[in-house]
Amino acid sequence: MQTVRKVVILGGGTSGWIAAALLKKVLGATIDIVLVESDSIGTIGVGEATIPPIRLLNSVLGINEAEFLRETKATIKLAIKFDNWRVPGEGYFHTFGAPGKSLAFCQFHHLWNRARQLGDTTSLWEYDLNYLCARDGKFAPITAKDTILELPYAFHFDAGLYAQYLRKLSEQWGVQRIEGLVNDVMQHPNGDIKNLVLDGGREVSGDLFIDCSGFRGLLIQQKLGAGYDDWSHWLPCDRAVAVPSERFDKTLPYTRAIAHSAGWQWRIPLQHRNGNGLVYSSAHYTEQQAADLLLGNLDSKALADPKFIQFKTGRRRKQWHRNVVSVGLSSGFLEPLESTSIHLIQSAVVRLLQLFPHQGIVSSQVAEYNRQSQLEFEQIRDFIILHYHVNQRTDSQFWRDMQQMTVPDSLQRKIQIFADNGSLFREQNDLFLESSWLQVMMGQGIMPKDYHPIANSFTEQKLKEMLAQFRAIKQEPLSKLPSHDEFLQKVCAQ
Repeated sequence: MQTVRKVVILGGGTSGWIAAALLKKVLGATIDIVLVESDSIGTIGVGEATIPPIRLLNSVLGINEAEFLRETKATIKLAIKFDNWRVPGEGYFHTFGAPGKSLAFCQFHHLWNRARQLGDTTSLWEYDLNYLCARDGKFAPITAKDTILELPYAFHFDAGLYAQYLRKLSEQWGVQRIEGLVNDVMQHPNGDIKNLVLDGGREVSGDLFIDCSGFRGLLIQQKLGAGYDDWSHWLPCDRAVAVPSERFDKTLPYTRAIAHSAGWQWRIPLQHRNGNGLVYSSAHYTEQQAADLLLGNLDSKALADPKFIQFKTGRRRKQWHRNVVSVGLSSGFLEPLESTSIHLIQSAVVRLLQLFPHQGIVSSQVAEYNRQSQLEFEQIRDFIILHYHVNQRTDSQFWRDMQQMTVPDSLQRKIQIFADNGSLFREQNDLFLESSWLQVMMGQGIMPKDYHPIANSFTEQKLKEMLAQFRAIKQEPLSKLPSHDEFLQKVCAQ
């Protein structure tokens, strides 16, 4: 076994520079890192919405949040608003928060469901601080002694600017960047990658290679043939078209996901522009129809021509194979409905750090990395399928097909037990908490038939008083919080 001393990252962009920055920050002088990229190869660069773990990544990297907001033109994200997903004309929020406050053995929504069956008409979201702030366009970080007042948040940012920012940090820490196109890839007799041969003949050798070459999967697939699990039978959208547009006067602290007849449109607010795109099925829309649909549904003037992206939903069968680890689009693709793209980069690098091959790559490390990667992808896959499958739309064949398809057993079990009695259990290491599954199931129209018997331990009057108290507690911070734009102006001026 050969000590892993030199790591070569193929490809820059968000995935390459997250990998370079995090590995170098954590492992320091114990490894040398070389990143090979070419300015002549563009990046996808539409991943602009994130989820709360991005704050942990930035913290580990020692990034000052105010500087980060300025450098990446970022805004705050408290939630995603889903329009037209259950039926046209209706919407709901999936926030990073949770409604009310749960008891030891009884989650809050059981109390709310009993009250609803007794005639209470208050929305579940009225007990969610993230929702209230998103609705009112307010934000400031809250330091809460009680979890009931936590306000989890993430960011919308310009992915290209974020990659540039991480490149600057990485190079300061000693990461070497080499400009060049790969002409050939040489292998050892055992099949491991030996070196990259760049245009001009320069060779870049390494002990461990990280493939951030995007959909091409130049090392993991084209050279090593790691295989691919195709999930397009569950998630048939296979195209996206993206276009930036002028920013709004008022910057909303949430992402919008707007369903259309055969796909959905994202709307992401940044400080300097809006990010827009349409994820769609090529079996239902031509490129021209998709572009027309997107451009016809912009709320501000387009700033560029539409950019088209082709993809196949699924995952690389072996995300670590031989001495190559795939990160980002080379490892698989799940449509950005729940803003998981950048998180999957982050978690892949964290997983590599946890299993980093010190004295050489061993099969048990590789197997565990691949086991955890598969589980993570499958859990996120199920959550995305949920949005499509549990709909009540009758206006297009696309949505009717989504209702009738056979879904993975792991998802069907979750849907059934929640529909029966409101039970929710977080699977081990599931990225999405019970509150996330709750909001999407409820928002898509699944109303549990029953609730936990602990909810019956309170008199009707006591239950009413408890819920009123929870609502009052959640409402209390609103009057003290600045608007989202006031917060951004203050922080970015520091």
